[in-house]
Amino acid sequence: MAMQFLDDWLARAFRPVSLRELEAKAAMLERLDNKYVVHAAILARALGALGRRFDVLEIDGQRQFTYETCYFDDENLRSFHDHQQGRRLRMKVRTRKYVEAGLCFVEVKLKDRRGITVKRRMPYDPARHGTLDPLALEHIDRAVADQYGRPRPEGALAQALHMRYRRATLVARDGGERMTIDGDLCFMGSGSTDDACEYHLDDQMFIVETKSTNGHGLADAILRALHQHPTNGCSKYCVGMSVTGAVTRFNRFRPALRRLGAL
Repeated sequence: MAMQFLDDWLARAFRPVSLRELEAKAAMLERLDNKYVVHAAILARALGALGRRFDVLEIDGQRQFTYETCYFDDENLRSFHDHQQGRRLRMKVRTRKYVEAGLCFVEVKLKDRRGITVKRRMPYDPARHGTLDPLALEHIDRAVADQYGRPRPEGALAQALHMRYRRATLVARDGGERMTIDGDLCFMGSGSTDDACEYHLDDQMFIVETKSTNGHGLADAILRALHQHPTNGCSKYCVGMSVTGAVTRFNRFRPALRRLGAL
């Protein structure tokens, strides 16, 4: 029901933009991110203002898209714990499948010393989603070495979490800024079909992410005017690891989990 409400708003209030136009305006592979947990009722108020300043990605007549993501970590869950401890230099590794488009990428997300997110991605065979072949591992190693000037920490990477959600992507008409709206989020513990390892978030709750060069973009201003503020510790990977029981200590992420209604 909540996703239908979003579909209706996207159709009514936003002009469409193609993927090529979006990438030309705002590829945003290096950016400052802010994440917000927003209830559907507040999001509806924000969308009215956003529609006057942003366009929405449309492909083949669709404005929301299904993402399937598999995150990887080592046996000690170094990536999770680096986030839990707030380490500035950290990384997340994933394969992401864009279901309707039939596309897949290996992605490495890193933080630089200024807190800016740097994303390196490589096209990948969709049939290999959820695995890392030698070319994928080479891409990961190169991304870490280029960013941090040192080898990737030792430890084999294995599946840690699966995730599925629906996303709409907005881009500022003036360029240089993007915003994503994620809903219908489902987290699945890796390597198990046990229902106990599958967690669905409340469908009235959305994770909204703004991506701009300075962290103070138009979308941030619109959300803050509605008394919405960035939610610390709202990494979807870390939230998913917490709600599926993959980890037992997740204090840093408790504020986000409470906002999401998961605690």
